[in-house]
This record gives sequence, structure tokens and C-alpha cells, in this order.
Amino acid sequence: MLIYHNPRCSKSRQALNLLEKSGKEFQIIKYLENPLTKDQLTEIITLLNIKPIDLVRKNELIWKENYKGKQLSDSEIIEAMIQNPKLIERPIVINNDKAAIGRPLENITNII
Repeated sequence: MLIYHNPRCSKSRQALNLLEKSGKEFQIIKYLENPLTKDQLTEIITLLNIKPIDLVRKNELIWKENYKGKQLSDSEIIEAMIQNPKLIERPIVINNDKAAIGRPLENITNII
């Protein structure tokens, strides 16, 4: 099991706590320190079964100043998240072939 984690995010910390309490083994990936590759991000989006835009934190200043209101392809949205990892919604937990965004936290409970 993996958690894509941002220690500064309260929801991400809550998800980490949930995984710790589960007693299951997991790996923490601090995606702001170790940015995702295009292939990794694309795989996560596929596992989540969402469109790339659904993984974007649209209230981030970077998004508002550079991307909001523009017609972007899925590939361009993925590239924006790769260049600006802060734009990636968090936390993301992957358990084998299942993935969930921890907003709400119950999404994670359903896959662990």
C-alpha cells in the first residue's frame, strides 16, 4: 500500500494516521519532495478512474494564475501537475489495484 503524502496537509496527516492504525504495511511517498513522473501520475489517474482535471486542486494560486479558464487537454493538465506538484489533490492511497483520494477520509477506509 502507498500513500502520496504532504505532511503540511491536515487531511493527508489524518489519512496517514488511519493507515498507521490499520496495522497494514504501507510506504509513504512525499510527492512534493519526490515529484511524480508522467507515467506514475497517469497510472494513478487511471486507478482512480477519474479525469486529470478531477485531481487538480483548483483553489491553488498556481492554478488560478496560470491555468484557470483555459481549454487544456488531459495531457496538458497532467503536465501542469508534474511541473507543479502542489496542484495534485491529496492524500492519495493506493492498495493493489484500488486507489482513493482521502477527501472525504472514508474513501480511504473503503480500500484498506
